[in-house]
This record gives sequence, C-alpha cells and structure tokens, in this order.
Amino acid sequence: MKFTVALDGPAAAGKGTIGRAVAKHFGFGYLDTGLLYRAVGIKALEIGRGVIDPQVAARIAATLSETDLGRDDLRSTMAGQAASKVAAIPEVRAALLDFQKTFARREGGAVLDGRDIGTVICPQAEVKIFVTASDEVRAKRRLLELQEKNPSLTFEKVLADLAARDARDAGRDTAPMKAAEDALLLDTTKLSIDAAVAEAVALIQKRIG
Repeated sequence: MKFTVALDGPAAAGKGTIGRAVAKHFGFGYLDTGLLYRAVGIKALEIGRGVIDPQVAARIAATLSETDLGRDDLRSTMAGQAASKVAAIPEVRAALLDFQKTFARREGGAVLDGRDIGTVICPQAEVKIFVTASDEVRAKRRLLELQEKNPSLTFEKVLADLAARDARDAGRDTAPMKAAEDALLLDTTKLSIDAAVAEAVALIQKRIG
C-alpha cells in the first residue's frame, strides 16, 4: 500500500513527535525532512567557517549521507537557524526533492514532516495536516528541549529565534511554509502529546477507512 501523510508547521509545534508516533501506530516509514536541511546547513557552516555559501550548500545536499543525518548536533539552535537559511536556496531544495518524493511513495506508507510537504513535496498526499501552536507555547517547548545542553539559554532568546525562523520560512520565495488549501489544522497549544497524537491518528484512520 502506498499512503502518504504530510505534516507541516512551524518549529516546536509538535509535528515531529506526532509524526513519529503516527508512523509507529500505522507501521509507516517516517522522514523528518527538517533533518536533511539541518545536516546541509551545519555542514555548510563548518566548511564556510560560519558563512553559508549557496553553491557549497547545494553540493552538500547532492551528496548527503546517512552519516551526515546521524550527527548528534542536528537539534541545536545553530543547526535550526542554518537549516532555515539553506532551505531558502533553490538549488538545495532541488537536490533534496527527489529523495523526499521517492520516500513519500514507498511501499507500506510514509509520514513526512516539514514545512512544504503538503504544498510542494507531496501535493497529492492522502492526508495533509498543518500542525501549529502559539508562539509562547512553542518557545517553552523548545527551551525545555535545549536548556539541558545550554543552561544559559533564556525564554526570550528562544522566542526571538523562533520568530526570526518563522519569518524566514514563511517569507522565502521558494516553497514558503504555509498550510495547503486542503490541509487539516491541528492546534496543539492546549493539547497533551497523547491528545495531539490521538487527533492525528483519528484524522488519518478516517481517510484510510
């Protein structure tokens, strides 16, 4: 069976947690497309010594390996900011497009999460869900996630970083972050993880029939 679930939304809205849980529930494959861009971004920063060169980023995207995707610093704030920057480079998006499209139509079903899955990568996905939450709640979640490795990190800093990233992701010319016209909205602001997952599962199950 080929069945694609497209999960889109801003950072820390919960789409990754929901995506992994949904994939496990239905036995689908799961791809966090943000990791692709984080891996390209952090590697481009290293090669450019803090500066991202578009041509270098495109070459990295074309030769991305499983080792690159297994780095333990891909969840850092730096990687997230770098991901947002390289994701705005058309050549990088083009290099990663085929990989994502092939995964989406894998036998046995697939769940992909990102920012343009339902609009660009998988416009024909059987289920499209746009996951969102308030800025404050997203900042609190991200702070809890990052504070162990960076105790000096503040709520205000995280909130500002999220706002800057949202603006870049939604304002870029190529594949901006937005909900597909036929996407279902899932606001996780007041939902527990279990409740958010349950809602997503119910939406998907209804489509599967």
